[in-house]
Amino acid sequence: MGKGISNSIERIDGIEANQIVGNLDASQMRFGIVVARFNDELTDELARSAYQCLVKYGAKIETIDLVRVPGAYEVPVIADKMAASGNYNALIVLGVVVEGETQHAQMIIDTTGQTILDISCRHQIPVINEIVGVRTWAQAEARCLGDENTRGWYAAEAAIETARVYKQLG
Repeated sequence: MGKGISNSIERIDGIEANQIVGNLDASQMRFGIVVARFNDELTDELARSAYQCLVKYGAKIETIDLVRVPGAYEVPVIADKMAASGNYNALIVLGVVVEGETQHAQMIIDTTGQTILDISCRHQIPVINEIVGVRTWAQAEARCLGDENTRGWYAAEAAIETARVYKQLG
């Protein structure tokens, strides 16, 4: 097995316990996507790939809401509002933060990451965080450009699968 997550969602062989696994069926589910506009040539691509993934796996266009915000720091407050609404099975949050000459980028990644995790747990909804934090623009491009190989696509797959597991747990 290589680096990362396998696209195959299967039970683990040799474990006789009841195993709860998800699937990539996005039909009859609602998704919210929150996208930072800062670095929009990359965040737009993350949003496109997440959207295309959701549609590929059966989400209807009318069951996907996409909200734009200025930057990564504005993502959590909107994600919190959407999570509190109870209208979604999962949320996807997208942004790109490239390190500069100060520690500001790391502060953004750390605080938004913790806040998004808190939102997910408080509202009992999967919130998949793909606010991509990188050191260079080239690293950002590698993670954000490339259709099914982007962090946006991965985020959508994770949102679908996690929402399906969550639904099974009642």
